[in-house]
Amino acid sequence: MAATFNNLLDRLHLTSREEGVPATEPTQEELKELRDNYAKAGQDHVFTFYDDLSTSEKAGLFERLKSFDPQYINEITEKALHPAQSSHESQESKLEPLPDSATASILDSKEEDIQSWYTSGLEYVSKGQVAVVLMAGGQGTRLGSSDPKGCFNIGLPSQKSLFQIQAERIWKVQQLAEKQSGKKDISIPWYVMTSGPTRRATEQFFEEHNHFGLRKDNVSIFEQGVLPCISNDGKILLETKAKVAVAPDGNGGIYQALLTSNVRTDMRKRGIQHIHAYCVDNCLVKVADPVFIGFAASKDVDIATKVVRKRNAKESVGLILQKNGKPDVVEYSEMDDTTAEAKDPKQPDLLKFRAANIVNHYYSFRFLESIEDWAHQLPHHVARKKIPHVDIEKGETVKPDKPNGIKLEQFVFDVFPLLSLEKFACMEVKREDEFSPLKNAKGTGEDDPDTSKQDILNQGRRWVQNVGGIVESEGAPGETGVEVSPLVSYGGESLEFLSTRTIKAPAVIEKED
Repeated sequence: MAATFNNLLDRLHLTSREEGVPATEPTQEELKELRDNYAKAGQDHVFTFYDDLSTSEKAGLFERLKSFDPQYINEITEKALHPAQSSHESQESKLEPLPDSATASILDSKEEDIQSWYTSGLEYVSKGQVAVVLMAGGQGTRLGSSDPKGCFNIGLPSQKSLFQIQAERIWKVQQLAEKQSGKKDISIPWYVMTSGPTRRATEQFFEEHNHFGLRKDNVSIFEQGVLPCISNDGKILLETKAKVAVAPDGNGGIYQALLTSNVRTDMRKRGIQHIHAYCVDNCLVKVADPVFIGFAASKDVDIATKVVRKRNAKESVGLILQKNGKPDVVEYSEMDDTTAEAKDPKQPDLLKFRAANIVNHYYSFRFLESIEDWAHQLPHHVARKKIPHVDIEKGETVKPDKPNGIKLEQFVFDVFPLLSLEKFACMEVKREDEFSPLKNAKGTGEDDPDTSKQDILNQGRRWVQNVGGIVESEGAPGETGVEVSPLVSYGGESLEFLSTRTIKAPAVIEKED
């Protein structure tokens, strides 16, 4: 069994290596074996400059190339460029909303159901059965920053980063579970998935901020895998004479990374049963949401996902639905106008297909225990890019002005169709309370730092007004509202001390006083 497992990891081993590899050249036997493997795959050009490299460069290139199976790279490249059609896909796909039995909506669920999910979710937390996985491999390049996106300060009155906001929400859920159960020292392990370019900076940021008040042994930073960049004619590209051009393997790389980083092993040791996974760029994300955990557990599903209501038929978002009887995500571009504009026969004022994907998921641990059974089935997708590389014949660096190759990536939702509808569930939540992605540079006016900041301030203002407080605006447009620290309130609870207060906005509430 161990041999089979190791063989699978060898085939799929796409994790990047730590920098600073020992400056020890491989033996001639080791080098010949690796060269032969690449030659059989028609990829031995990667050794073109090997003999001219320094000892440390040889060691680094050897280690990187050893981490890939070139024949496997050829196979996934071919499949990605020329995907085989299934018998279902060769016919017109049948799209339907998920069945009512698999869905719930915070917008119209009974209050007693929501409270029941919340209570049971906190109970799972108090038993030490809940963990959080954060997908944080992206850099803030579009935001004008080379730092990890989680380090970004969206301009709140408190100046908190996305990482800090999310860490404080975890802290608060731990506190709420302690209050409900009467137990002490309850913890929710936080597994932060980075990429090669963001790992060290993320580790340093967490160290500098003392892990934002969370116990260090409950925060694990690990790295997603990488895949080589491929030229338009199917060849592995070299970034330099001594370095393979690589790119992160997409958010779908999370499943393989849970294995190769030993995160799953740690979860097993801790007795984790319920996992919340989400993307770092959503400033409103309810991390380790007890309602979501309780809902998914009550359904006894392997995967559940949060969605928000699609704004209109033209909004460019992926939709969660059933495709040919299986849960799936269909992109906006894959849906014709008639389907996109269809109305729900039960609620004619709503779209039939409205469950917008926000990459906010629940997993049962039992499902993650089966990763080896299905990881190889997940497809790779092609992203055509301008990839700087070394010209093999001239040895010069080329910076192309048009796409010259592809990056291969997997999507986290590609696993959905592997499940039966009975093991998949979907919870609709309020967009204004739970989804505000940070995608664009300041001043764009959509999904940028200003909209993220304002969405948090608007939420805080609603919370204050809901308990009877008054908010008066003294700020300029875009500077209105109240920032309520997650250390004070996770979802609008425990704010009664503000019921008789008048707050001059913009303001921040950091403690009860």
